[in-house]
Amino acid sequence: MTARAGVVVVMGVSGSGKTTLARALADAWPATFLDADDFHSAAAKARMASGQPLTDRMRAPWVARIVADLQHRVAGGERVVLAFSGLRRRHRDRLRASGLPLRFLFLQGDRALVAARVLARRDHYMPAALVDSQFAALEDPCDETDVFPVPMEEAPAVQLSRALANMETFPR
Repeated sequence: MTARAGVVVVMGVSGSGKTTLARALADAWPATFLDADDFHSAAAKARMASGQPLTDRMRAPWVARIVADLQHRVAGGERVVLAFSGLRRRHRDRLRASGLPLRFLFLQGDRALVAARVLARRDHYMPAALVDSQFAALEDPCDETDVFPVPMEEAPAVQLSRALANMETFPR
Protein backbone atom coordinates (compact mmCIF):
# COMPACT_ATOMS: atom_id res chain seq x y z
CA MET A 1 0.00 0.00 0.00
CA THR A 2 1.32 3.48 -0.78
CA ALA A 3 1.11 6.29 1.74
CA ARG A 4 -1.27 9.15 1.00
CA ALA A 5 -0.31 12.72 1.77
CA GLY A 6 -1.62 14.27 4.97
CA VAL A 7 -0.60 16.08 8.14
CA VAL A 8 -0.45 15.01 11.77
CA VAL A 9 -0.03 17.92 14.17
CA VAL A 10 1.59 17.08 17.51
CA MET A 11 0.47 19.94 19.72
CA GLY A 12 0.85 21.19 23.28
CA VAL A 13 2.57 23.82 25.35
CA SER A 14 6.29 24.41 25.12
CA GLY A 15 8.06 21.63 27.01
CA SER A 16 5.27 19.08 26.58
CA GLY A 17 7.39 16.80 24.38
CA LYS A 18 6.01 17.78 20.95
CA THR A 19 9.32 17.56 19.14
CA THR A 20 10.27 14.22 20.68
CA LEU A 21 6.94 12.59 19.77
CA ALA A 22 6.72 14.25 16.36
CA ARG A 23 10.22 13.09 15.35
CA ALA A 24 9.52 9.54 16.50
CA LEU A 25 6.17 9.47 14.73
CA ALA A 26 7.68 10.85 11.51
CA ASP A 27 10.27 8.06 11.56
CA ALA A 28 7.73 5.31 12.31
CA TRP A 29 4.78 6.40 10.18
CA PRO A 30 6.85 7.44 7.93
CA ALA A 31 6.59 11.16 7.13
CA THR A 32 8.55 14.40 6.92
CA PHE A 33 9.16 16.03 10.30
CA LEU A 34 8.64 19.79 10.61
CA ASP A 35 9.03 21.97 13.69
CA ALA A 36 6.75 25.01 13.75
CA ASP A 37 9.43 26.85 15.74
CA ASP A 38 11.47 26.99 12.52
CA PHE A 39 8.75 29.18 10.97
CA HIS A 40 9.01 31.90 13.67
CA SER A 41 10.67 35.14 12.64
CA ALA A 42 13.92 36.15 14.33
CA ALA A 43 12.01 38.98 16.01
CA ALA A 44 9.43 36.57 17.47
CA LYS A 45 12.15 34.27 18.81
CA ALA A 46 13.96 37.25 20.34
CA ARG A 47 10.75 38.45 21.97
CA MET A 48 10.08 35.04 23.52
CA ALA A 49 13.72 34.67 24.60
CA SER A 50 13.36 37.97 26.46
CA GLY A 51 10.44 36.51 28.42
CA GLN A 52 7.62 38.20 26.50
CA PRO A 53 4.90 35.99 25.06
CA LEU A 54 3.67 36.51 21.52
CA THR A 55 0.27 38.04 20.91
CA ASP A 56 -2.28 36.44 18.60
CA ARG A 57 -1.59 39.21 16.10
CA MET A 58 2.10 38.27 16.13
CA ARG A 59 1.28 34.58 15.69
CA ALA A 60 -0.97 35.10 12.62
CA PRO A 61 1.82 35.41 9.99
CA TRP A 62 3.63 32.46 11.61
CA VAL A 63 0.56 30.26 11.20
CA ALA A 64 0.12 31.51 7.61
CA ARG A 65 3.72 30.50 6.77
CA ILE A 66 3.14 27.06 8.24
CA VAL A 67 -0.11 26.56 6.30
CA ALA A 68 1.52 27.62 3.01
CA ASP A 69 4.41 25.21 3.53
CA LEU A 70 2.09 22.33 4.46
CA GLN A 71 -0.10 22.95 1.42
CA HIS A 72 2.94 22.90 -0.83
CA ARG A 73 4.27 19.67 0.69
CA VAL A 74 0.95 17.82 0.65
CA ALA A 75 0.30 18.94 -2.94
CA GLY A 76 3.65 17.31 -3.74
CA GLY A 77 2.52 14.04 -2.15
CA GLU A 78 4.27 14.31 1.22
CA ARG A 79 3.02 13.13 4.57
CA VAL A 80 4.07 15.50 7.34
CA VAL A 81 4.27 15.37 11.12
CA LEU A 82 4.32 18.91 12.50
CA ALA A 83 5.37 19.84 16.04
CA PHE A 84 3.17 22.90 16.64
CA SER A 85 1.93 24.48 19.87
CA GLY A 86 -1.61 24.98 18.55
CA LEU A 87 -2.53 26.78 21.75
CA ARG A 88 -5.41 28.75 20.28
CA ARG A 89 -8.41 27.19 18.60
CA ARG A 90 -8.25 29.86 15.87
CA HIS A 91 -4.78 28.57 14.93
CA ARG A 92 -5.99 24.98 14.82
CA ASP A 93 -8.99 26.15 12.79
CA ARG A 94 -6.67 27.95 10.37
CA LEU A 95 -4.90 24.63 9.77
CA ARG A 96 -8.26 22.90 9.34
CA ALA A 97 -9.40 25.56 6.85
CA SER A 98 -6.35 24.79 4.69
CA GLY A 99 -8.22 21.88 3.13
CA LEU A 100 -5.49 19.43 4.10
CA PRO A 101 -6.23 15.98 5.52
CA LEU A 102 -5.05 16.34 9.10
CA ARG A 103 -5.50 15.40 12.70
CA PHE A 104 -4.08 16.54 16.01
CA LEU A 105 -2.30 14.66 18.79
CA PHE A 106 -2.50 16.75 21.98
CA LEU A 107 0.20 16.25 24.61
CA GLN A 108 -1.76 16.83 27.77
CA GLY A 109 -0.27 17.31 31.23
CA ASP A 110 0.41 19.67 34.10
CA ARG A 111 2.46 22.81 34.71
CA ALA A 112 4.88 21.22 37.18
CA LEU A 113 6.09 18.62 34.68
CA VAL A 114 6.38 21.19 31.89
CA ALA A 115 8.23 23.67 34.12
CA ALA A 116 10.74 20.97 35.14
CA ARG A 117 11.32 20.02 31.49
CA VAL A 118 11.76 23.62 30.35
CA LEU A 119 14.20 24.33 33.17
CA ALA A 120 16.26 21.28 32.13
CA ARG A 121 16.50 22.30 28.46
CA ARG A 122 19.59 23.85 26.97
CA ASP A 123 19.90 25.90 23.79
CA HIS A 124 16.22 26.75 23.44
CA TYR A 125 14.83 30.25 23.19
CA MET A 126 11.72 29.59 25.32
CA PRO A 127 12.46 30.46 28.98
CA ALA A 128 10.75 28.84 31.94
CA ALA A 129 9.23 32.24 32.73
CA LEU A 130 6.80 31.71 29.83
CA VAL A 131 5.37 28.38 31.04
CA ASP A 132 2.46 30.10 32.78
CA SER A 133 1.67 32.15 29.68
CA GLN A 134 1.63 28.97 27.60
CA PHE A 135 -0.99 27.42 29.87
CA ALA A 136 -2.93 30.70 29.99
CA ALA A 137 -3.03 30.82 26.17
CA LEU A 138 -4.01 27.15 25.78
CA GLU A 139 -7.62 26.68 24.71
CA ASP A 140 -8.29 23.05 25.62
CA PRO A 141 -8.85 21.09 22.39
CA CYS A 142 -10.22 17.90 23.91
CA ASP A 143 -13.79 18.57 22.71
CA GLU A 144 -12.61 18.89 19.08
CA THR A 145 -13.38 15.72 17.10
CA ASP A 146 -10.03 15.51 15.29
CA VAL A 147 -7.93 15.82 18.47
CA PHE A 148 -6.53 12.74 20.19
CA PRO A 149 -5.10 13.33 23.71
CA VAL A 150 -1.76 11.76 24.66
CA PRO A 151 -0.61 11.98 28.32
CA MET A 152 2.71 13.83 28.41
CA GLU A 153 3.88 11.99 31.51
CA GLU A 154 3.98 8.67 29.67
CA ALA A 155 7.26 7.31 28.35
CA PRO A 156 8.02 8.34 24.76
CA ALA A 157 7.65 4.72 23.55
CA VAL A 158 4.15 4.51 25.06
CA GLN A 159 3.21 7.86 23.51
CA LEU A 160 4.45 6.66 20.13
CA SER A 161 2.46 3.45 20.44
CA ARG A 162 -0.70 5.45 21.22
CA ALA A 163 -0.02 7.79 18.30
CA LEU A 164 0.55 4.93 15.86
CA ALA A 165 -2.63 3.21 17.00
CA ASN A 166 -4.49 6.45 16.30
CA MET A 167 -2.87 6.64 12.86
CA GLU A 168 -4.55 3.38 11.81
CA THR A 169 -7.59 5.38 10.75
CA PHE A 170 -5.60 8.06 8.94
CA PRO A 171 -5.43 7.92 5.12
CA ARG A 172 -2.86 5.48 3.72
